[in-house]
Amino acid sequence: MAYIERAIAPMLKARTKSSKCVLVTGARQVGKSTVIRHEFPEFNRANFDDRLTRLQAREEPRLFFLNNPCPLFIDEVQKESAVLEEIKRIVDESEERGQFILSGSQKLELMKGMSESLAGRVAVSELLGLSMREIYGVKFNRHFVPTDVYVREREKNLTPYKDIWQVIHKGSYPELYDVERDWQEYYSSYVSTYLDRDVNEWIASDGITFTKFLTATAARTGEILNYANIASEVGVSEPTIKKWISVLERTGIVYLLQPYSQSALNRAIKTPKIYFRDTGLVCYLTRWLTADALKCSAVAGNIFETFVVSEILKSYANEGMDYRFNIYYYRGKDKRAASENEIDLIIDEDGVLYPIEIKMSGNPRANMAAANTVLDKIPNKKRGMGVILCLIDKKTYLRENLVALPIEYI
Repeated sequence: MAYIERAIAPMLKARTKSSKCVLVTGARQVGKSTVIRHEFPEFNRANFDDRLTRLQAREEPRLFFLNNPCPLFIDEVQKESAVLEEIKRIVDESEERGQFILSGSQKLELMKGMSESLAGRVAVSELLGLSMREIYGVKFNRHFVPTDVYVREREKNLTPYKDIWQVIHKGSYPELYDVERDWQEYYSSYVSTYLDRDVNEWIASDGITFTKFLTATAARTGEILNYANIASEVGVSEPTIKKWISVLERTGIVYLLQPYSQSALNRAIKTPKIYFRDTGLVCYLTRWLTADALKCSAVAGNIFETFVVSEILKSYANEGMDYRFNIYYYRGKDKRAASENEIDLIIDEDGVLYPIEIKMSGNPRANMAAANTVLDKIPNKKRGMGVILCLIDKKTYLRENLVALPIEYI
């Protein structure tokens, strides 16, 4: 099997040299184990998917670590969180760096255990699905922010993204790019594995109802999250839907994009938007079976937006950055406006707000960014260059402070 070089690898190596313990989180099958095996061949390995391995780690932790000495990679570590106390003891007794690499597919549960047992001792990284940069072999690893410096540097490494709708439909799981694999069979197996291994302990429902929930949620990717609406369609209570959305978030299936709601924007909506991390999974769950059908569908705009948001998040994660406090969206109604204003993304960096519009269009217009001026109300912030990310074929300035960029610039 061919190994696809991952952009996160240099950052993981640097953190392993400077930290006693490194944690890599991410959804199932995004390639956590593969990248660690290839980039850290000197590490011993233990997998907590194996019950006997977990049993020994739980009942005889000291014996477990004698049989599995450092440097040690433990996969799916959240399945036996009691081992974290023994890891804490080991790292506290030594000044050596790079003793442990831990990975797991349940981010929030992992973080809870880490904060209790390994606070200040672990460097946390997140691996997402393959980015377009990785698929096309682009050697550029800076997070997307539309400054002049970023745009100039990115232009040195531009590669045309051909068959973009084929990639959106296929999704970003590495196995689909590594071997010839039937698309429907892969995602059917993925959903079954996800339900069996990651969800059972949290849901008090049959798999059919939860799969119905998955489908209803996938159909709303790119929309403001409406728990009551999903509950009505699935036929369960709203508190149940809130719990299940939390499960999807902590296992890396969805991302909740928070609204930008400064006090100056007193009419801003304060509900998050929901995005699936992988567009291929969305297509499978909502039964768009070909890229051509998807491209011409009524949902193409939402799925294109989901794809672009995911690519931007990957650019942050692969550089080791926590994007949760940098990326927002805005929707609100100014007293003087007849309709709501909306900005698809707001990137907040170094006191500057960069408004981003995402349009499935090859003919961007300046009025697509009409809402950008709402950011001028924010005290102690400046409005930076506005961007329309779209299907245009070259960088085009629409105003002095507004540029249309091909998605190759992400």
